[in-house]
Amino acid sequence: MNLRLSFAAALLLVISSAALAADYTVAPLMQGPPKGVSAEIAKLLSPAGLKVTNGARTECEIWLLKQWPAKEGFKPTTSILYPFEMGELIGVIRFPRKAGDFRGQEIPAGVYTLRYALQPEDGNHVGTSETRDFLLMLPVAADTTAKVLDKEALFKLSKEAAETTHPAMLSLLPAKGEAGAPPAMEHDETRELWSVRVAGKAAIAGKTTDQLIQLVVVGKAAE
Repeated sequence: MNLRLSFAAALLLVISSAALAADYTVAPLMQGPPKGVSAEIAKLLSPAGLKVTNGARTECEIWLLKQWPAKEGFKPTTSILYPFEMGELIGVIRFPRKAGDFRGQEIPAGVYTLRYALQPEDGNHVGTSETRDFLLMLPVAADTTAKVLDKEALFKLSKEAAETTHPAMLSLLPAKGEAGAPPAMEHDETRELWSVRVAGKAAIAGKTTDQLIQLVVVGKAAE
């Protein structure tokens, strides 16, 4: 009987440890952008970042722009959620070790710019995401300007980040919550996605307004 209890207790401990190991959290990172980011981009980034961790392990660190230019008169639809322009700079992300993107591609450890993009409307992308909003990752060594990139340069440089024929991408989800709320992690158990929700500022026609974004940092599209 005692042996059975010991085994049950050990099994429960293993299960509990596994559950805790998959509990992602986000916290402020009180340090500036990492090395390698161009001076032109670095001066636009928030002085503090965000750190996503899994227990003691750092998954990624993110620095967002102090404010994002946004489209005037934009109205979200069921497929396009965010008021940004294709190729617009959103921030910077650092992976301390190799990671994965939303397509399941392996992304080498390093620092990447994050730029807004819309998923193409073609048969190759049906069912990969509910919306067309994504952030593409580009190597900071190749992406040094804060200007909006044209579509050709955007996709070309993002392919270099993934070292494949497809851009390196992270999915954007509908952001729910109060704009003034602190950063938080959201877990979609159905698709096993972890996303970070953060409040930023958008500049629209000379005025600044609150803008929430929700970025998937762990997990991939269903195959």
